Amino acid sequence: MSHSGESTRRRVLIVDDHPIVRHGLSRRIEAAPDLVVCGEVENVADARRAIRELHPDIVIVDLSLGQGDGLELIRDARAHHPRLPMLVLSMHEESIYAERLLAAGARGYIMKEAASDQLLIALRRVLAGKIYVSEALAARLRARGSASAGGEAEDPLKRLSNREMQVLAKLGRGLSSRAIAADLTLSVKTVESHRQSIKRKLNLANNAQLLQYALSLDRASKGGV
Repeated sequence: MSHSGESTRRRVLIVDDHPIVRHGLSRRIEAAPDLVVCGEVENVADARRAIRELHPDIVIVDLSLGQGDGLELIRDARAHHPRLPMLVLSMHEESIYAERLLAAGARGYIMKEAASDQLLIALRRVLAGKIYVSEALAARLRARGSASAGGEAEDPLKRLSNREMQVLAKLGRGLSSRAIAADLTLSVKTVESHRQSIKRKLNLANNAQLLQYALSLDRASKGGV
């Protein structure tokens, strides 16, 4: 490919902690005539450095990273690179997380199981300045907007802050308070405070109910029962 052709391709940074996933995404993107992968990293710290050094046009970020998570990166990018679009790629059901991530600054949300068919469509839509979500979620958001005056019951998860949602998600993946503290660079005392706040906001009586709720949410977000 000529250098001039290379310069017209939009630069994509991939942030995912699974090498096989990164490889698959990279192959699909590189096959497109208008896109090129400028870098692949596996955690938030490396992603921050890559954004500064590689100047991508768009970032694909996994919601669940081994060190840190996609929400943390999205909020950081929004603060320091407000014009940089972020597309979330996740195995978690979008109905649970997509609205929160869009509010945090993401420009799109795509589930990994749909990525093989929808990835290039999602990238191009976000690069064009539009929002990408599935047709099902778009319809649900429209319906919710039209019914908002009808006094529908509030989703209890909306009561949680972004940090509380991070802690709840990590509890659902089986992490202890100490492990969560290390992963999010918090003190154990702060994590315990978040746990107490989550229990209060979700009307959960004790830690056993909190853990059960977190595990069931994790299963539901992955399409389980």
